Amino acid sequence: MKGLRGVIGRARGWRRGWHERSKLQRIDLYTRVTLCSITWFFAVSWGLLPLGETLDEGPVAMALGGAFLAANIAQSVLSSRNLTPAFDDYRGTEPFPPGRLRLPAALQVLMTGLLVALAAVGGVKEEGLVLLVLDLPVAFAIPYVLIVPVRKFLLHSAAFSATVLGLLAAVGVPGGLLFGAVVSLVVVTLLVLVSARPSVWSLSVMWQAEEARDMQARLAVAEERLRFGRDMHDVLGRNLSVIALKSELAVELAQRGNPAAMDQMVEVQRIARASQQEVRDVVRGYREADLPTELMGAQGVLQAAGITCTVEGADGPAGIGAPAAVQAALGWVVRETATNVLRHGDPRHCWIRLARTRDAVVLEVENDGAGATRPLGGADDDGGGSGLAGLRVRLGALGGSLSAEAVGDDLFRVTATVPLTARPDTNGRLTPSPDPSAAPSVLPEER
Repeated sequence: MKGLRGVIGRARGWRRGWHERSKLQRIDLYTRVTLCSITWFFAVSWGLLPLGETLDEGPVAMALGGAFLAANIAQSVLSSRNLTPAFDDYRGTEPFPPGRLRLPAALQVLMTGLLVALAAVGGVKEEGLVLLVLDLPVAFAIPYVLIVPVRKFLLHSAAFSATVLGLLAAVGVPGGLLFGAVVSLVVVTLLVLVSARPSVWSLSVMWQAEEARDMQARLAVAEERLRFGRDMHDVLGRNLSVIALKSELAVELAQRGNPAAMDQMVEVQRIARASQQEVRDVVRGYREADLPTELMGAQGVLQAAGITCTVEGADGPAGIGAPAAVQAALGWVVRETATNVLRHGDPRHCWIRLARTRDAVVLEVENDGAGATRPLGGADDDGGGSGLAGLRVRLGALGGSLSAEAVGDDLFRVTATVPLTARPDTNGRLTPSPDPSAAPSVLPEER
């Protein structure tokens, strides 16, 4: 019973690990496993079945067959271990260590000698010999084809094929079997070439595209920082220069006892206050989340990632008709939840729904493929204003609420509710409006 539970636990762990991988990581893993599988398929089929003939050919043939099988298994293990560094070498991320080819090359020479010896003592005959020749170079060739140019691989394969055929002819293998061996070597060379290199080339192109997207995102962030810096310079540069000049003028006038110094300082004070307000306006515009813009951006980003995104209610009273402060709050929710959909799980569809009740606007963001989606307040949320936990704090200050929950086995839903009375305060932050029945607050000008 414990053994069965352990197997089930490992299976669930593999499934969870598979769902936590991105699509490109899955393709990468699939390609590597496929190339490894080719090696072992040849080893346990065409490399093993013909050796059954050696059981009836005496102890020498049996010993040679057993040694060939052991060397073939060792070569397959080394091929699987060398595949990852061969991938890295092909992509140009890390060169393949030359020393890792010494043992595979020695095993290849050993396997060739054992095959020729088996043919010499009659351990394998006719079709069995052709199948062993077909299996002979596969394990060594799959990693090797990725670390050398195609022309060099073909030349080395031709030289190896000529050597094998010459040795087989020297021990008396008839011409018909030699022709079959030639066909086998040509077929396996082309099979390795057209299966390994195009697969890794396609994978390399996809990784380069992924890196280009990451670079584009970083450049977009850098460009936005530059834009914000230019805006701040435009706002503050001129005003600070005027403040400096007027302050110097006021100092000189004060030293002379000229009462106009007070007028200059009053002007400095006015410009400073105006600059302060302009900075607030720039920062508020920079940090503001506009709901229609966020909806279009989320839909575009999700669709670009291969996720179908459906938006409902954006053109109705819950979207365009909602107060600006409510739209700003919901814009933050759309931004964060779209990021959450991209980062977690394996979604294929996402639904964004806006609805308006009597006193609030409700936003629902739902996606499928949520096997790896983390719940509200998970490890990705730092509690400092980022992620879903940060949104809950932000909306809580408005009198709103945010919930995130799994729906069934495959859906994940985030629901945000913002009261229609939410409004920005004097610092540009969103706060709930006071109860209309409460006494009006006293404005500073009225004190």
